Amino acid sequence: MRILLIEDDQLIGDGLNVGLGKLGFTVDWFTDGLDGREALYQAPYEAVVLDLGLPGVDGLSILKEWRAKGHKEICVFFYEEWDKVLNHPPVADDLVLNEKLLLVAIHQPVADEFNWSDFFSIGFSHHTEIISKAKTLEARLFYIHECAIRYWSKYTLRDYLKADLYSHRGTLPNNFAQTLPDTKQALKAVCSFKDEYLLDFINVEELNEQEEDLDEKIVEKAIVANVKKFIMTFGQDFSFIGNQYRMEVAGEEMFIDLLFFNRELKSLVAVELKSGKFRTSYLGQLNTYLSALDTYIRKPHENPSIGIILCKEMNQTFVEFAVRDYNKPMGVATYRASKDMPERLRNALPNIEDLKKLL
Repeated sequence: MRILLIEDDQLIGDGLNVGLGKLGFTVDWFTDGLDGREALYQAPYEAVVLDLGLPGVDGLSILKEWRAKGHKEICVFFYEEWDKVLNHPPVADDLVLNEKLLLVAIHQPVADEFNWSDFFSIGFSHHTEIISKAKTLEARLFYIHECAIRYWSKYTLRDYLKADLYSHRGTLPNNFAQTLPDTKQALKAVCSFKDEYLLDFINVEELNEQEEDLDEKIVEKAIVANVKKFIMTFGQDFSFIGNQYRMEVAGEEMFIDLLFFNRELKSLVAVELKSGKFRTSYLGQLNTYLSALDTYIRKPHENPSIGIILCKEMNQTFVEFAVRDYNKPMGVATYRASKDMPERLRNALPNIEDLKKLL
């Protein structure tokens, strides 16, 4: 991959040039805007790192000219986004004072703790997606780190950005701390699930027009048909075992909607689908399923089975109260079939039956 670097700051340019070179990129570096602009038209660069404040001609003028001539935009000037963070002047919160209010240290945690290895190990297309869709520094660093350690493709990253993984991770109402063997395992479990999942492959026109049991079957059918997409939405290290997983206890049959195994947790994960609002009765049913899994299905080296109720809506405070006294690890999450469409637009669109008449 050939990259054009237009940066007049010697220290920053050296760092980018060396770092990108070690990662296998071919870098052409120019410190003058006029020279950089000429180079842009002479070679087929796949990405451009463009500083805005340049001698000769500024970076913004180069970008405007490039766009005005109808070229496909390849310029990625993410440096300006990060420069504000890594080289910002200290503010009051960065100053460490002693009891006499004398300056002890200047602490800039982002610059001090920034993981350059993660930063340079992902492609510019990844950086573009992250900068355009993740608006806070914490979110951007989270997605950069996840891309680096999990080798996400650009398309996988887009899916997680769309589902807002950063905001929803670790917020699932649960009783893991009380029911899992140790704190480390409980923390892993909390980080493995989200409080909301985007299931945009479900046909929303089929929902809310049927009986509740049928709604749940529609959701389950869509998940099974799109199990790869669901696992990508659900999280890392999940393997699908089956749907309507049958167990028998004392002559009584039980069927788990969806059964997974999580390699990181070393646990079976039972998922029960509910089309409406959360009900406390769901917890009792799931607790029984987990008891059966642990007694008859779980292998000796595996950790206790975990249960997740996936419903359409819930009161999180109430769920936290309801789940706390159960002795099996359980959590409750919601799902949405797609992003909410404004009512004005929704009412303007024909429904499925109207469309069928037009075809």
